[in-house]
Amino acid sequence: MSSASFSEQPPEDQALDQIGPALSRLRRRAPASGRDLSRNLVLNVIADAPDETTVGGLAAEMGVAQPVASRTVSACIDDGLLRRAASQADGRRTVLELTEHGEAERNRFAAEQRKAFQEITAAWSPEERVQFARLLVRYGADATAWSRKQSASGD
Repeated sequence: MSSASFSEQPPEDQALDQIGPALSRLRRRAPASGRDLSRNLVLNVIADAPDETTVGGLAAEMGVAQPVASRTVSACIDDGLLRRAASQADGRRTVLELTEHGEAERNRFAAEQRKAFQEITAAWSPEERVQFARLLVRYGADATAWSRKQSASGD
């Protein structure tokens, strides 16, 4: 941060400086247990992956160590949310796939998140809700692309 105090910054800079803390608060306020958040993250990463997903790929996408991802995957397999399968591209590799139950859990969690979003934004106009939702989805997609680009340039 520059030598100027927060209150001396232009309003645009003040708003941009609040992005990180705001995203952190969003994550902490999700209406679920920590276990649900971890499972939902895993299910979404696997469902949204453009290619087959391994435990190592999942760990990289989540930004965690492979043993952490492995423990989470094992718990999801035990709960019937994921299964291991042979890669269609290379039968020596093991990939992760959502089960029907995993897809149902993913949908259940999305419905809970939508309900919370609607309650939190109850005072917003319908246009504001949709605009924010579209921009947040766009931010997520762009953040994923940026992260993959960063990973590729680090190789």
